[in-house]
Amino acid sequence: MPTRREMLWAALTTLVGGPALLRRARAAEAAELGREADNLPRQSSAAGQFRPVITPNGSSLPWTMRDGVKEYHLIAEPVEREFAPGMTVKCWGYNGRTPGPTIEAVEGDRVRILVTNRLPEHTTIHWHGIFVPNGMDGVGGLNQPHIKPDETYVYEFDLRQHGTFMYHPHADEMVQMAVGMMGFFIVHPRTAENPPIDRDFAIMLHEWAVHPGTYRPDPAVMLDFNMFTFNSRVFPGTDPLVVRLGDRVRIRLGNLSMDEHPIHIHGHRFWVAATDGGKIPTTARWPETTVLVPVGATRDIEFVADNPGDWAFHCHKSHHTMNAMGHELPNLLGVGQKGLEEKIRALLPGYMAMGEGGMAEHAEHIEHMAGPKNTLPMMAGRGPYGNIEMGGMFTIIKVRDELSSYDEDPGWYRQPPGTESRMK
Repeated sequence: MPTRREMLWAALTTLVGGPALLRRARAAEAAELGREADNLPRQSSAAGQFRPVITPNGSSLPWTMRDGVKEYHLIAEPVEREFAPGMTVKCWGYNGRTPGPTIEAVEGDRVRILVTNRLPEHTTIHWHGIFVPNGMDGVGGLNQPHIKPDETYVYEFDLRQHGTFMYHPHADEMVQMAVGMMGFFIVHPRTAENPPIDRDFAIMLHEWAVHPGTYRPDPAVMLDFNMFTFNSRVFPGTDPLVVRLGDRVRIRLGNLSMDEHPIHIHGHRFWVAATDGGKIPTTARWPETTVLVPVGATRDIEFVADNPGDWAFHCHKSHHTMNAMGHELPNLLGVGQKGLEEKIRALLPGYMAMGEGGMAEHAEHIEHMAGPKNTLPMMAGRGPYGNIEMGGMFTIIKVRDELSSYDEDPGWYRQPPGTESRMK
């Protein structure tokens, strides 16, 4: 017998304006159930029906059908990537970008992936988390010969699971992954999800050592990174995640960096719904506002966007939301510099004493104080009320009641009267 909730949804979708009403119903339902609406049972439907994944600041890899096999082509090659306006980095990646284009397929598909090497050294490719025959696993020297420059190798296998997975080299990993060689491999379930996901995002977490004034990441750095990226972009260069009020949202997070990252959402809570090991059973999911994404792992989080506004979404390691920090400077917090600034300026024209009362003033100096070439300021971004003072792994989830298009930035949220903090 249909449940009360199923009958309500069926009735709403038959009404004029049903989709908008349905979004409001989902938002109300999420509040009523403590936002557990994300965990409703899945219902089977036609195979292969799925919501395409959005890779902010990225793209998905096209494919062609050849003799019943989905065929893709990845090209490993040097690429240039703009982290944000004012900084372009010489990386390695796939098909002209880092991270490489997201591969999307459906559980049960047979896929054939051609990998061409245009790097100056050999490479391979590993399908991280995917069940493949041993000879397709991509560990150079163990499962296959290395792919030499100008060679093309073919990987072909059946997809026997669904979920959020990754691809990356398993040859000279220290260098190749440090300079950007990675991407998502999304396998959608063979049966459509019901209730469906309205917005499905994929964000790859990575960290880099790009020394001030340089263009190329330093792969020898093990811990002292200075750039932290969402899909190889830093704030304010990260795309916002635009959703409608009541949308059911999934964010797939992948981490192939050298550190774990606690990713935090404002204004909502989410359910940790999956790892790269597969879906977490509904009864075992748990609510969070911060999810720790370990090294070499993926996490799927799902929530109903039931709170309108501009909501920060970021790594909660505070240095990971900064750009190009110098970590070997003396600590000047609370140190008086009166008289010293003038003496130093005589030797170093343009010198400006900073740090005595905190570091927020760095954001004020962006407009009139030049830094090293191809180097971003430590904190940046300007919002409707002033400097946002963020960088690195930071973006904004924009939840709106009415949207003309998901493809357009709706601008800054206007707080309803009486709902914003004010000076006493």
